[in-house]
Amino acid sequence: MSEPRVIKKYPNRRLYDTVESRYITLADIRRLVVERIDFVVVDKKSQEDITRSILLQVIAEQEHRGEPLMSRDFLSQVIRSYGGPAQGVVGSYLEQSLKLIANHHRELKDQLKSSPSAQPLESAASLAERNYQRWRSVQNDIFKLLANAGGAAREEQAAVEPGPDTL
Repeated sequence: MSEPRVIKKYPNRRLYDTVESRYITLADIRRLVVERIDFVVVDKKSQEDITRSILLQVIAEQEHRGEPLMSRDFLSQVIRSYGGPAQGVVGSYLEQSLKLIANHHRELKDQLKSSPSAQPLESAASLAERNYQRWRSVQNDIFKLLANAGGAAREEQAAVEPGPDTL
């Protein structure tokens, strides 16, 4: 596998694509993501990897256009998840959910392409059933993680706080 494309962010906040030898915009970053081109964004001054920060800017820009993907309530829930015991679980859950949706879409598209005479409704129903089973499996794994995290948190709290017998 080749090295990821390097995008440099200069102090003037401009992004420079080292492969295309030109300045690019957040729209160009979005295009790289959509085209599945591997890249990394590096702060020119500190050499720090700031890819996640730039991706969040792309998301923010997309959310300001047209119909937003994420509701205000959803964004509030995500913010509340930071710093809590479920932070890693929430991130994993969201990531797995999006992967399932992408797989579902790709499989449905492939299935319709390979057998155009098949009934689209039946194909979609069959695929939806398989994805539902995968979804349940992911949910069960996450619920197990949450249960284990909750138990560990209660044990930690019990070890720190004196019980009624220790007074």
